[in-house]
Amino acid sequence: MNRLSVLPAAAIVLLSACTEPVGTSGTLAPDSGAAPLAIEVLSTRSWLVTGGDALVAVRAAAGESPPAGGWWIELNGVDVSAQFRQTGDGAMQALLEGLPEGDSELRAGLPGADHAASLTITNWPISGPVISGPHEAPFYCETGDFRTVAGDLLGEPLDRHCSVATRIDHVYWSELERSFKPFQPGGAQPPDMARITSRGRSIPYIVRVETGTVNRAIYEIAMLHDPAQGEPGPWRRGNGWNGKLVYTHGGGCRGGWYRQGAQTGGVMRRGLFEHGYAVASSSLNVFGQNCNDLLASETHIMVKERFIENYGVPVYTIATGASGGSYQSHQTADNYPGVFDGIIVSASFPDVTSATIFTIADARLLYHYFEAISPGEFSLEQQRAVSGFGSWGSIANLSRGAARLDPIFDANAAPEDQGGEVGLDELRAILYRPGQGGIRATVYDHTANVYGEDPDTGFALRPLDNRGVQYGLAAFNSGQISARQFIDLNRDIGGFDRDLNHIFERHRADPSARRRAIESGRILHGGGGLANIPIIDYRSHTDHAEDGDIHMIVHQFSTRERLRRANGNARNHVMQIGGRWGFGPDGDDLGELFRRMDEWILAIQRDESSLPADLVVAANRPTRLNDACWDNTGPDGPVKIEEELSYAGGGRCAALYPAYPTPRHVAGAPLANHIVTCHLRPLDRGEYTQPLTAREWAELQMIFPAGVCDWPRGEAAKAQYQGTWLSFGPSPVNRLN
Repeated sequence: MNRLSVLPAAAIVLLSACTEPVGTSGTLAPDSGAAPLAIEVLSTRSWLVTGGDALVAVRAAAGESPPAGGWWIELNGVDVSAQFRQTGDGAMQALLEGLPEGDSELRAGLPGADHAASLTITNWPISGPVISGPHEAPFYCETGDFRTVAGDLLGEPLDRHCSVATRIDHVYWSELERSFKPFQPGGAQPPDMARITSRGRSIPYIVRVETGTVNRAIYEIAMLHDPAQGEPGPWRRGNGWNGKLVYTHGGGCRGGWYRQGAQTGGVMRRGLFEHGYAVASSSLNVFGQNCNDLLASETHIMVKERFIENYGVPVYTIATGASGGSYQSHQTADNYPGVFDGIIVSASFPDVTSATIFTIADARLLYHYFEAISPGEFSLEQQRAVSGFGSWGSIANLSRGAARLDPIFDANAAPEDQGGEVGLDELRAILYRPGQGGIRATVYDHTANVYGEDPDTGFALRPLDNRGVQYGLAAFNSGQISARQFIDLNRDIGGFDRDLNHIFERHRADPSARRRAIESGRILHGGGGLANIPIIDYRSHTDHAEDGDIHMIVHQFSTRERLRRANGNARNHVMQIGGRWGFGPDGDDLGELFRRMDEWILAIQRDESSLPADLVVAANRPTRLNDACWDNTGPDGPVKIEEELSYAGGGRCAALYPAYPTPRHVAGAPLANHIVTCHLRPLDRGEYTQPLTAREWAELQMIFPAGVCDWPRGEAAKAQYQGTWLSFGPSPVNRLN
């Protein structure tokens, strides 16, 4: 299919950042304390409305009784009172449509009263951007390749923003074919239609799927719904929906740029339907199509806004996803609290910018050293010890993963040295070539709105640094490698230039990119929204995979450590390993996690104590939900073991599922693996447990003339996390510059 390439958006002038983020409830105080009413935008934050629609509520202010008489409500000076309807909580709600772009004023008051409540609603185009900065260009539309649940192609885009008309499809589950098949409302039910029990009732197994576009992304929303019961709406819940929402994500990262994507994270989830959930996702929430967590967060916000406007406010929203889906779940939950009320992640990492990239960049450096600079000088076991990985194969595997940092495709390069990965053939022809220009297919260039660009080259700046890192330190101290090997490795391992070519010098982070990564939460902080919501992290153990695997269990422990550093504890974080991760009789361990998460969130919502939010979350964790692993080695099937999981080891679970360090951990980095640039200190001979001759000591001092990493001192950048609901434009609210 022909794809539409979108041209660059106009540049937007940056404003100064707010030193204190504004409130994020969508509710602002009335003009005067005398006003007895409060106004709230239910569908999103009042300053982030998109598409000209907003679900709003007017209610009695805190401590006030609902008025006995009527009230008046005006939008931009026009009476819209008739559009509002009474809801069960005593509020009046309306779906306001046709809002102009920019600011609108919604006012409400009582007849004859001197004061009125007022709220400014700021509307942005449904195509975005809102908080993620100027749109990336080129950008290829893929609606023509997107196949709906009914089996149809979505069709060519209607405009340069990759838009399509919103459509509704119905499918049913066929007992005969064991698959979903198209269903036409108004006709007779097919004889092979299954039935499903939802909310205690047996109903036809029919799924309603809404497909449309927001933020240049294709989205899908699916829920059980019999069209014979009438159309659902914000005040009319479908008969199969339990009122709760799950947002799914797709993994990956490599090749995730310059494209809309031709699939979402998957909404046809039978196990979730059987629990009654609605399911939503979008093509920009698949990291293999969009490896940019800021853009993913903006899309989360906009898709959920569409959901609330069309179906009402969900009881809660759970984010779920594996690998690249865990990045998105973690970072939206932390940086934009309120979008998700709990997360269930798998094969997880804290984020893409720090632990993951640090590890794959180091793996490529090590692979290059072992294969090209010093072949045969290290045994395979010594190479593994220097890397820290549980499998020697992970060195080459993760070196291939570093392609996401490398803008250059070379047909003659080995896979472990390859770059320039793109997901569409059209992009291959315009890839960057040194001296010739072209698109740079890297994580950094895809996120240039955050990191900034070099004014001379236009290349994205990088928060990537290995100055002072003593590769193989723990392997040397344990006697696994010799002093000569340790010295030669650190003398010759080098670093990367901006095209990821190997250079003799160590690479250094660009100060502004490092600052933005830390301040904006691209490096997961853990002390934003994640401090106060339930987190369940489950996985299978792949650290011993013969061919290597990037999804190492240490990253799970890094996330927990960041929570501890930010909040003083990680009582809201549950980890489980080795289960049968499915729904139903063939493996219901994932279904059990969703049931326990449901119990946890509902208990938090019912809690009326005066405890701080983090203690409320901890106090309401279900007694049946704990750290656990499964022993799958016995003849009688899996045996669940409940014990606290620890990176340091100890216990039966650590013996069954050991955790291994990354190259940074071997070099002494903290478990959190969050430091971009380390403080430097002079070499200390007492740090090395193996003997060093005077000549070897002098060589080490020459290799590290400015010193080595002083990891306990933390991050060298004078930057701190700046809080939640930050913007990179065009919204000026909480704008970070």
